[in-house]
Amino acid sequence: MTDKTTGGDVRLTGISKSYGSFTAVHPLDLTVPQGSFFALLGASGCGKTTTLRMIAGLEDPSTGTVFLGDKDVTDLPPYKRPVNTVFQSYALFPHMDITENIAFGLRRRGIKSVKKQVDDMLELVQLGDKARHKPHQLSGGQQQRVAVARALINHPQVLLLDEPLGALDLKLRRQMQLELKRIQTEVGITFVHVTHDQEEAMTMADQVAVMNGGRVEQLGAPADLYENPKTTFVANFLGTSNLIEAEVVETGADVLVTAGGGKLRVPGDRCTSAVRQGGKVLVGVRPEKISLTHADDAGSIADGRNRVTGRIADSSFIGVSTQYVVNSPAGAELQVYEQNIERDTRLVPGAEVVLHWNPAHTFGLDAAQDIDAGVETVEDAG
Repeated sequence: MTDKTTGGDVRLTGISKSYGSFTAVHPLDLTVPQGSFFALLGASGCGKTTTLRMIAGLEDPSTGTVFLGDKDVTDLPPYKRPVNTVFQSYALFPHMDITENIAFGLRRRGIKSVKKQVDDMLELVQLGDKARHKPHQLSGGQQQRVAVARALINHPQVLLLDEPLGALDLKLRRQMQLELKRIQTEVGITFVHVTHDQEEAMTMADQVAVMNGGRVEQLGAPADLYENPKTTFVANFLGTSNLIEAEVVETGADVLVTAGGGKLRVPGDRCTSAVRQGGKVLVGVRPEKISLTHADDAGSIADGRNRVTGRIADSSFIGVSTQYVVNSPAGAELQVYEQNIERDTRLVPGAEVVLHWNPAHTFGLDAAQDIDAGVETVEDAG
């Protein structure tokens, strides 16, 4: 299959989209490397689907150019682009069996002998035993795989996936994440996947572009975005972050800050440039990086760790870990996730504790940003 799928990167240069006075996508440059699994991640209304539709040719950009490899496809209609799209509604033909659904694109191009290609696709998506079923006889996840097979049989250079797992329940969605990743690895073509689900993007993609308000906030490998967020939006939108308001007292290889009367160290290379100017900053640490020690045992904490005193306000046991909410002079409602290995029964609401962590796990952000940007509210989660 690979001979038909060469064709280079997807490159967007200065691409934007406005509807009247509303700008859905601000001018952006984006390169999706050939053969990668690339995710556009963001909350609804951030411009990710509009960006995908401009790659597909379903939306005309207001400015900018879409390249597939070296070819400028900006003015080509969708059917002339080597691109196929899979939507959340799989749009399978209900009166056709699975074989005919998958063969549809080939038949439309006048190709007569489709059996081998369809069989290969059925094998790829592991639905060989369902060849003669109708779509309504399949589960949501199986229908999704048929939609992917129907798109891939046309040998597109790029497969675009618009919230493809949105209609599935959680367990099936997790299964399908692994399934899609396996398929992408096997066929080796470029997948561009739009999702609002952080876990989905982190699980599947090699590269993630986090979008917010029609702009790319940060681009990188999932682990890098998680460990080194550059904005409060990325820090809060990808997982949970504790952001502590602090004041810079010294800059060097490490940046020294004060927060709630205590001193914290932040590695200089994990601070955005604004932090190195001094003044007010936001110091971040992920909840699972923090350890909790009862105040009576504070003397046992190793030297050199960042530490903050506090009082447990709330705790919830969720099996693999216990999640604590701690109020401290450095900040209200700090989140701490402790694995349930050896639980200290004294760590209950009201207990005085010390939160401590390796300074290497701390990051520094510009305090001029909204500290709550990207925090999901209950309404968003629907």
